[in-house]
Amino acid sequence: MKLYQVDAFTSSLFAGNPAAIVPLESWPEDALLQNIAMENNLSETAFLVPDDTGYTLRWFTPSVEVDLCGHATLAAAWVVFNALGFPGERIRFNTASGALYVDRSGQTLSLDFPARPAHPVSHREPFEQALGIPLKGVLQARDTLVVLDNAEQVRNFQPDFAAIAKLDTFAIMVTAPGDDCDFVSRFFAPAKGVPEDPVTGSAHCTLVPYWAERLNKTTLHARQLSARGGELHCTLKGDRVTLSGQARCFLKGDILL
Repeated sequence: MKLYQVDAFTSSLFAGNPAAIVPLESWPEDALLQNIAMENNLSETAFLVPDDTGYTLRWFTPSVEVDLCGHATLAAAWVVFNALGFPGERIRFNTASGALYVDRSGQTLSLDFPARPAHPVSHREPFEQALGIPLKGVLQARDTLVVLDNAEQVRNFQPDFAAIAKLDTFAIMVTAPGDDCDFVSRFFAPAKGVPEDPVTGSAHCTLVPYWAERLNKTTLHARQLSARGGELHCTLKGDRVTLSGQARCFLKGDILL
C-alpha cells in the first residue's frame, strides 16, 4: 500500500495538521485499517477507494473510526490531485457524512462540508470542573463548544486530558474572538485517541455557524492555536460550510504487510 503524509491547512511544512493518506483499490478488513491508523499514530489516517462518482473516503484516529474529518479530507484531495493525477478541479468524496466536495484553485483547496450548528446546554458545571476555568458559554453539537473571553485565554489554556476524557462528549473545542482574525480555537478529544488536534476542519462546521451569527458575517478568517498552528478561510452558505486552505506533502512511502 502506498502512504502519503500531508500537512493540511498550511502552506509550510511542519505546520498545520499532518494526516496519513492511503489510496486503495478495494477495502480490506476494518481491523487492518484501524491497525494502520494506530501504527501511524497521527490524529487521522484516511483511506480512499475509487467508486462510480469519485472516491469513497473513511477516516480513522489511532483508536476509532470517525464520521467527519476536515484536515484529512484536504490532505486526501491533495493526494488525488497531485499524486493520483486527477484531471478535474472538483473531487467528490462519498463518506459517512454524505457527499463532500473539494475544489482546487491554484494551490488552494476548498472543502464543502455540512454545517453542524451547536445549541446551548443548561448544565455547565461538569465542563467548568473539567476545564478549571470560567466559561462564557457552553454549546453542544457532535462536539462541545466552550466559549472563552479572549484569544489569550485560548492560547494559554492548560488542558487536563484525563478530566476531559471523562466528559460525556466526543470532543471539546475552546474558542474566543481573535486578535488578528475573526476567531481562534483549540480542539481536544483525548477519549478518542487525539489529546489535542493541531487543526480541525470538522470543528469549524460548528465554529463557523456560531461565529457567523455572533459577528453577523458569513466570511470568516480563523486560526487554530495549537503548537503547530493552522489557518482557515471559512464561508457559511446556508446549511453548508466552505473551508479553504493549502497543503504540503511531507512523506511518500510504502506500507509493508
